Amino acid sequence: MDLPDVIIRVAETGGCPLYQKGDDIRLSGYTLTFPHGSAACIILVLDVAEALSEWETGRECGMSLPPRGGFHCSGCDGRIRVEYGPADATEADPGGKAVRRAGSIAALLKDFSIFESLEARHIDDIVPYLKVKKYQKGERIISRGDPGEHLYIILAGKVEVLSDEDLHMAFLEKGDVFGEMSLLSGDPVGATVGAVEPTPILYLNSRDFRQVLNRHPSLQMYFARLLARRLARTNKERADEFASGMAGQLSEMPPAELFQALNVNQKTGLLELNLPRGPAEVVFREGELVGARFNDKGDKDAFYEILMQKEGRFKFSHGIPDKYADAPELGNFMWLLMEGARMQDEDEAAENA
Repeated sequence: MDLPDVIIRVAETGGCPLYQKGDDIRLSGYTLTFPHGSAACIILVLDVAEALSEWETGRECGMSLPPRGGFHCSGCDGRIRVEYGPADATEADPGGKAVRRAGSIAALLKDFSIFESLEARHIDDIVPYLKVKKYQKGERIISRGDPGEHLYIILAGKVEVLSDEDLHMAFLEKGDVFGEMSLLSGDPVGATVGAVEPTPILYLNSRDFRQVLNRHPSLQMYFARLLARRLARTNKERADEFASGMAGQLSEMPPAELFQALNVNQKTGLLELNLPRGPAEVVFREGELVGARFNDKGDKDAFYEILMQKEGRFKFSHGIPDKYADAPELGNFMWLLMEGARMQDEDEAAENA
């Protein structure tokens, strides 16, 4: 979307910590100019971009400029109403306050760890996909068992992660992300997350998330590292169980989650599965996938097929068959996992067509 040049005028405030009535903020494409001495409000900027995207449709009907009017910022407790008009109407606000160039939206988001590896032009490419929503204290954002629909990035505030028994697992704050596990694996959400204070959050839907990952491979490495840290922290007890072998049900621990735990904990051993369509095996060496078998399929094809299974029993034991001792890795584990999730999405879409 090509954003028009506009002046965003603060018409009224109700406790805004950043701006005063009469302040002007200029938006030209994705480049911003803020009142001198005032910080940039990412939430307000994204609100404006979303409002202007609605105008983009109206332009096809002959509308040459965004309609004059206003809306409320989604990020501030006191709420701000802004009015906008053509940017060439004025170069400064009525009070004569000096203005400064704050740079692009990319510069504002660069401090978030998820965007650190990206160049400004790549972040600008992602911005149109982002939406913002503010959650109030005590409001639930996602619940365990829900389908994975969004990636969430915390702009400010704090959220709490709860287990299936509503026990505290972790707090997440500004710059932290969540929701990525279910998007990558295709499994339901594994934990409940709720706001413990007013918390504005950026979110990206699952379809756009996959497009962004495909267009910006460096983000795949970011999520690989994030998953490694998160699984290492939250699955410590599970790792202890692996020390003496482990058995269980796929209905309680889906294949994607099981495979990730073995990968993160760098396990070497044989995972045997008793599935409704027959036995299967997956072999790990120091956490990397070196072999898989399921009915008449082998290696990658077998791995992808096993990923789609929802029922069955599994047993992990240390030591691998001699034939796998020097077998090469089947590929980058995270890439294989994401490719399997993509194939699963395509199969489900075909079934629902």
